[in-house]
Amino acid sequence: MPLSGPIGVFDSGYGGLTILKDIVHRLPDYDYLYLGDNARSPYGTRSFETVYQYTLQCVKWFFDKGCPLVILACNTASAKALRTIQQNDLPNIAPSNRVLGVIRPTAEVIGEYSKTGNVGVLATKGTVLSDSYVLEIQKFYPGIRVYQEACPMWVPLIENNEHISSGADYFIQKNVEQLIAQEKNIDTVLLGCTHYPLITNKISSYLPKGVKVISQGDIVANSLQQYLDHHPEIETRCTKGSNRVFFTTDSTEDFDNHASHFYGAFVQSKHLDIVKL
Repeated sequence: MPLSGPIGVFDSGYGGLTILKDIVHRLPDYDYLYLGDNARSPYGTRSFETVYQYTLQCVKWFFDKGCPLVILACNTASAKALRTIQQNDLPNIAPSNRVLGVIRPTAEVIGEYSKTGNVGVLATKGTVLSDSYVLEIQKFYPGIRVYQEACPMWVPLIENNEHISSGADYFIQKNVEQLIAQEKNIDTVLLGCTHYPLITNKISSYLPKGVKVISQGDIVANSLQQYLDHHPEIETRCTKGSNRVFFTTDSTEDFDNHASHFYGAFVQSKHLDIVKL
Protein backbone atom coordinates (compact mmCIF):
# COMPACT_ATOMS: atom_id res chain seq x y z
CA MET A 1 0.00 0.00 0.00
CA PRO A 2 1.25 3.55 -0.77
CA LEU A 3 2.53 5.33 2.31
CA SER A 4 0.88 8.33 3.95
CA GLY A 5 2.86 11.19 5.42
CA PRO A 6 3.58 14.91 5.39
CA ILE A 7 3.83 17.11 2.32
CA GLY A 8 7.50 17.59 1.53
CA VAL A 9 8.82 21.06 0.70
CA PHE A 10 12.33 21.29 -0.72
CA ASP A 11 14.71 24.16 -1.38
CA SER A 12 18.44 24.59 -1.84
CA GLY A 13 18.42 26.74 1.27
CA TYR A 14 16.12 29.23 2.96
CA GLY A 15 14.08 30.66 0.09
CA GLY A 16 11.53 27.86 0.02
CA LEU A 17 10.42 28.95 3.47
CA THR A 18 8.69 31.93 1.85
CA ILE A 19 6.67 29.43 -0.19
CA LEU A 20 6.02 27.19 2.82
CA LYS A 21 4.81 30.18 4.82
CA ASP A 22 2.05 30.90 2.31
CA ILE A 23 1.20 27.22 1.87
CA VAL A 24 0.77 26.78 5.63
CA HIS A 25 -1.35 29.92 5.77
CA ARG A 26 -3.62 28.55 3.03
CA LEU A 27 -3.60 24.90 4.13
CA PRO A 28 -2.84 24.84 7.87
CA ASP A 29 -4.23 21.39 8.68
CA TYR A 30 -1.64 19.37 6.78
CA ASP A 31 1.71 18.12 8.08
CA TYR A 32 4.81 19.55 6.36
CA LEU A 33 8.40 18.38 6.17
CA TYR A 34 10.92 20.98 4.98
CA LEU A 35 14.46 20.33 3.80
CA GLY A 36 17.00 23.03 3.00
CA ASP A 37 20.14 21.73 1.28
CA ASN A 38 22.19 24.60 2.68
CA ALA A 39 25.46 22.65 2.65
CA ARG A 40 25.38 22.61 -1.16
CA SER A 41 23.70 25.95 -1.71
CA PRO A 42 23.44 27.97 -3.89
CA TYR A 43 22.04 25.90 -6.74
CA GLY A 44 21.67 28.87 -9.08
CA THR A 45 25.24 28.72 -10.38
CA ARG A 46 25.52 24.93 -10.67
CA SER A 47 25.17 22.82 -13.82
CA PHE A 48 21.92 21.16 -14.87
CA GLU A 49 23.32 17.70 -14.08
CA THR A 50 24.52 18.70 -10.60
CA VAL A 51 21.21 20.33 -9.68
CA TYR A 52 19.35 17.29 -10.99
CA GLN A 53 21.47 14.85 -8.95
CA TYR A 54 21.20 16.91 -5.75
CA THR A 55 17.45 17.38 -6.16
CA LEU A 56 16.82 13.71 -6.92
CA GLN A 57 18.76 12.70 -3.80
CA CYS A 58 16.58 14.96 -1.68
CA VAL A 59 13.33 13.84 -3.34
CA LYS A 60 14.22 10.21 -2.57
CA TRP A 61 14.85 11.22 1.06
CA PHE A 62 11.37 12.74 1.25
CA PHE A 63 9.87 9.56 -0.17
CA ASP A 64 11.77 7.50 2.40
CA LYS A 65 10.14 9.71 5.05
CA GLY A 66 6.72 8.76 3.70
CA CYS A 67 5.91 11.96 1.81
CA PRO A 68 3.42 11.21 -1.00
CA LEU A 69 3.88 14.69 -2.49
CA VAL A 70 6.99 16.86 -2.74
CA ILE A 71 6.99 20.53 -3.73
CA LEU A 72 10.23 21.81 -5.24
CA ALA A 73 9.97 25.28 -3.68
CA CYS A 74 13.10 26.28 -5.55
CA ASN A 75 13.04 27.87 -8.99
CA THR A 76 16.43 26.48 -9.97
CA ALA A 77 15.49 22.92 -9.01
CA SER A 78 12.13 23.34 -10.75
CA ALA A 79 13.89 24.61 -13.87
CA LYS A 80 16.76 22.12 -14.02
CA ALA A 81 15.46 18.93 -12.40
CA LEU A 82 11.67 18.70 -12.18
CA ARG A 83 10.85 17.48 -15.68
CA THR A 84 13.50 14.74 -15.64
CA ILE A 85 12.40 13.54 -12.21
CA GLN A 86 8.74 13.49 -13.23
CA GLN A 87 9.28 11.73 -16.53
CA ASN A 88 12.28 9.46 -15.94
CA ASP A 89 12.59 8.77 -12.22
CA LEU A 90 9.12 8.73 -10.67
CA PRO A 91 7.81 5.80 -12.75
CA ASN A 92 10.67 3.68 -11.43
CA ILE A 93 11.17 4.79 -7.84
CA ALA A 94 7.69 5.87 -6.67
CA PRO A 95 4.98 5.70 -9.35
CA SER A 96 2.20 6.57 -6.90
CA ASN A 97 3.96 9.69 -5.57
CA ARG A 98 4.11 13.15 -7.13
CA VAL A 99 6.66 15.97 -7.41
CA LEU A 100 5.53 19.50 -8.29
CA GLY A 101 7.41 22.73 -8.92
CA VAL A 102 6.87 26.48 -8.67
CA ILE A 103 7.36 27.61 -12.27
CA ARG A 104 4.29 26.13 -13.95
CA PRO A 105 1.76 27.45 -11.38
CA THR A 106 3.18 30.93 -11.83
CA ALA A 107 3.21 30.68 -15.63
CA GLU A 108 -0.44 29.62 -15.61
CA VAL A 109 -1.62 32.91 -14.10
CA ILE A 110 0.99 35.54 -14.99
CA GLY A 111 -1.01 36.68 -18.03
CA GLU A 112 -3.80 37.82 -15.73
CA TYR A 113 -1.54 40.52 -14.31
CA SER A 114 -0.15 42.09 -17.49
CA LYS A 115 -2.05 44.54 -19.68
CA THR A 116 0.80 45.40 -22.07
CA GLY A 117 1.82 41.80 -22.67
CA ASN A 118 5.36 42.53 -21.52
CA VAL A 119 6.53 40.57 -18.47
CA GLY A 120 9.90 40.77 -16.75
CA VAL A 121 11.51 37.95 -14.79
CA LEU A 122 14.18 38.51 -12.14
CA ALA A 123 15.88 35.23 -11.24
CA THR A 124 19.12 33.37 -10.63
CA LYS A 125 21.51 32.73 -13.49
CA GLY A 126 20.52 29.05 -13.60
CA THR A 127 16.82 29.78 -13.91
CA VAL A 128 17.40 32.41 -16.59
CA LEU A 129 19.67 30.13 -18.64
CA SER A 130 17.09 27.35 -18.51
CA ASP A 131 14.51 29.58 -20.25
CA SER A 132 11.91 27.71 -18.20
CA TYR A 133 9.77 30.79 -17.58
CA VAL A 134 9.90 31.82 -21.22
CA LEU A 135 8.83 28.37 -22.39
CA GLU A 136 6.14 27.81 -19.75
CA ILE A 137 4.56 31.25 -20.07
CA GLN A 138 4.39 30.92 -23.86
CA LYS A 139 2.48 27.65 -23.47
CA PHE A 140 -0.33 29.46 -21.66
CA TYR A 141 0.02 32.97 -23.11
CA PRO A 142 1.62 32.81 -26.57
CA GLY A 143 1.25 36.56 -27.05
CA ILE A 144 3.20 37.56 -23.95
CA ARG A 145 6.78 38.71 -24.38
CA VAL A 146 9.10 37.65 -21.55
CA TYR A 147 12.29 39.52 -20.64
CA GLN A 148 14.74 38.03 -18.15
CA GLU A 149 17.51 39.42 -15.97
CA ALA A 150 19.90 37.25 -13.95
CA CYS A 151 20.69 38.65 -10.49
CA PRO A 152 23.68 36.63 -9.23
CA MET A 153 24.40 38.82 -6.20
CA TRP A 154 20.94 38.90 -4.69
CA VAL A 155 20.85 35.48 -3.00
CA PRO A 156 24.25 35.89 -1.28
CA LEU A 157 23.23 39.36 -0.08
CA ILE A 158 19.96 38.09 1.33
CA GLU A 159 21.43 34.98 2.96
CA ASN A 160 24.13 37.07 4.64
CA ASN A 161 21.51 39.56 5.83
CA GLU A 162 23.16 42.30 3.78
CA HIS A 163 20.03 42.99 1.72
CA ILE A 164 18.96 45.62 4.22
CA SER A 165 22.20 47.56 3.79
CA SER A 166 22.67 50.50 1.45
CA GLY A 167 25.40 48.53 -0.31
CA ALA A 168 22.80 46.06 -1.59
CA ASP A 169 20.93 48.87 -3.31
CA TYR A 170 23.65 49.17 -5.95
CA PHE A 171 23.13 45.61 -7.17
CA ILE A 172 19.34 45.73 -6.90
CA GLN A 173 19.11 48.99 -8.82
CA LYS A 174 21.57 47.77 -11.46
CA ASN A 175 19.65 44.57 -12.24
CA VAL A 176 16.22 46.21 -12.15
CA GLU A 177 17.35 48.96 -14.52
CA GLN A 178 18.95 46.40 -16.86
CA LEU A 179 15.65 44.52 -17.00
CA ILE A 180 13.61 47.63 -17.81
CA ALA A 181 16.19 48.70 -20.38
CA GLN A 182 15.23 45.61 -22.39
CA GLU A 183 11.63 46.84 -22.76
CA LYS A 184 10.22 50.06 -21.33
CA ASN A 185 6.63 48.76 -21.51
CA ILE A 186 7.14 45.96 -19.00
CA ASP A 187 4.21 46.31 -16.59
CA THR A 188 4.62 43.12 -14.54
CA VAL A 189 7.78 41.80 -12.90
CA LEU A 190 7.88 38.25 -11.59
CA LEU A 191 10.25 37.39 -8.77
CA GLY A 192 11.61 34.10 -10.10
CA CYS A 193 13.53 33.23 -6.95
CA THR A 194 11.99 32.46 -3.57
CA HIS A 195 14.55 34.68 -1.80
CA TYR A 196 13.48 37.83 -3.57
CA PRO A 197 10.24 38.56 -1.65
CA LEU A 198 12.51 39.79 1.17
CA ILE A 199 13.60 42.70 -1.03
CA THR A 200 10.27 43.44 -2.72
CA ASN A 201 10.18 47.01 -1.44
CA LYS A 202 13.66 47.78 -2.74
CA ILE A 203 12.90 46.20 -6.11
CA SER A 204 9.69 48.22 -6.40
CA SER A 205 11.50 51.45 -5.56
CA TYR A 206 13.66 51.14 -8.70
CA LEU A 207 10.83 50.17 -11.04
CA PRO A 208 8.75 52.68 -13.02
CA LYS A 209 5.57 53.75 -11.27
CA GLY A 210 2.69 51.33 -11.74
CA VAL A 211 4.75 48.22 -12.49
CA LYS A 212 3.39 45.26 -10.54
CA VAL A 213 5.77 42.98 -8.63
CA ILE A 214 4.55 39.39 -8.34
CA SER A 215 5.96 36.88 -5.83
CA GLN A 216 5.13 33.19 -5.98
CA GLY A 217 4.06 32.15 -2.50
CA ASP A 218 0.33 32.80 -2.70
CA ILE A 219 0.18 31.59 -6.31
CA VAL A 220 1.85 28.28 -5.42
CA ALA A 221 -0.34 27.85 -2.33
CA ASN A 222 -3.49 28.38 -4.38
CA SER A 223 -2.26 25.97 -7.05
CA LEU A 224 -1.50 23.32 -4.42
CA GLN A 225 -4.97 23.67 -2.94
CA GLN A 226 -6.50 23.15 -6.37
CA TYR A 227 -4.22 20.20 -7.03
CA LEU A 228 -5.25 18.47 -3.81
CA ASP A 229 -8.91 19.16 -4.53
CA HIS A 230 -8.60 17.47 -7.93
CA HIS A 231 -6.36 14.57 -6.86
CA PRO A 232 -7.97 12.77 -3.92
CA GLU A 233 -5.65 9.78 -4.47
CA ILE A 234 -2.81 12.06 -3.29
CA GLU A 235 -4.75 14.26 -0.88
CA THR A 236 -5.99 11.35 1.24
CA ARG A 237 -2.38 10.24 1.75
CA CYS A 238 -1.28 13.65 3.09
CA THR A 239 -1.52 13.47 6.86
CA LYS A 240 -3.23 16.19 8.85
CA GLY A 241 -1.87 17.10 12.28
CA SER A 242 -0.61 20.64 11.68
CA ASN A 243 2.97 19.47 12.29
CA ARG A 244 5.95 21.28 10.75
CA VAL A 245 9.38 19.67 10.84
CA PHE A 246 12.48 21.36 9.44
CA PHE A 247 15.77 19.82 8.31
CA THR A 248 18.96 21.36 6.97
CA THR A 249 22.08 19.73 5.55
CA ASP A 250 24.23 22.42 7.18
CA SER A 251 24.44 24.06 10.61
CA THR A 252 21.14 24.03 12.45
CA GLU A 253 22.16 27.12 14.40
CA ASP A 254 22.80 29.11 11.23
CA PHE A 255 19.64 27.79 9.64
CA ASP A 256 17.46 28.69 12.60
CA ASN A 257 18.96 32.20 12.84
CA HIS A 258 18.18 32.93 9.19
CA ALA A 259 14.99 30.94 8.77
CA SER A 260 12.75 33.24 10.77
CA HIS A 261 13.36 36.06 8.27
CA PHE A 262 11.96 33.87 5.49
CA TYR A 263 9.32 31.92 7.38
CA GLY A 264 8.09 34.73 9.58
CA ALA A 265 8.17 32.61 12.75
CA PHE A 266 10.65 30.80 14.96
CA VAL A 267 12.13 27.66 13.41
CA GLN A 268 14.00 24.87 15.17
CA SER A 269 15.64 22.56 12.67
CA LYS A 270 17.29 19.16 12.68
CA HIS A 271 20.52 18.26 10.92
CA LEU A 272 20.60 15.85 7.98
CA ASP A 273 23.98 14.48 7.00
CA ILE A 274 24.46 14.67 3.22
CA VAL A 275 26.05 11.20 3.36
CA LYS A 276 22.66 9.85 4.44
CA LEU A 277 20.82 11.30 1.47
